Amino acid sequence: MTQTITEELMVKSRHRVKAYGEVFTPRHMVNRMLDLVREELETGPDFVDKTFLEPAAGDGNFLVAILHRKLRAIEKRCPPESWPNESLFALASIYGIELLEDNHEDAKAAMLAEFSRFHARHDIPCGPDTGLMRAASFLVDTNVIRGNTLTGRDWRGNEIQFSWWNRVPNSPGMVQRDPFSLASLRDDNALDFTVYDTYAVCRIDHVHDEARASG
Repeated sequence: MTQTITEELMVKSRHRVKAYGEVFTPRHMVNRMLDLVREELETGPDFVDKTFLEPAAGDGNFLVAILHRKLRAIEKRCPPESWPNESLFALASIYGIELLEDNHEDAKAAMLAEFSRFHARHDIPCGPDTGLMRAASFLVDTNVIRGNTLTGRDWRGNEIQFSWWNRVPNSPGMVQRDPFSLASLRDDNALDFTVYDTYAVCRIDHVHDEARASG
């Protein structure tokens, strides 16, 4: 009997390794590294909102593994009626930057596929036309940026910007979007003087409406 072993793709081409230093982290190493932060991901207080930034996201292996662990912990620790909102807050806590266009698209698609599988397994409507999936797509598009971490610029040459998605105290399911620059994270004493759009408080499953605050 012949056993077929499928090896994980470590490199896509020699050219990409030479030009971009692109080498993918194997799944077993991803899991071992995430085991080191198991408390933040799965068991600690406020685990859903613990933020993670992958500065070289590749095709999303770390991003998807982080999301998978958070969703599994939500399933175990949160009441079922909260799963749609909590899964969106989990997405909102995961950030990534990837230089190459094909990897960037693959990473976003993989995250949404993981998100969709979780809800499909529990018979929660999550088709492309649902508010849940529209919100999820918006969060992934906003949090996973195509750009260069070393230069702090996106693929258009603009400064990389992210947003915090802050829960509103005493208002379950409500979120306040607070933009910030990647550069402001590089130095503990950095002051971010950029003037950003301000956003109205809204439900986490309505973030795709991008309601900007008036005034």
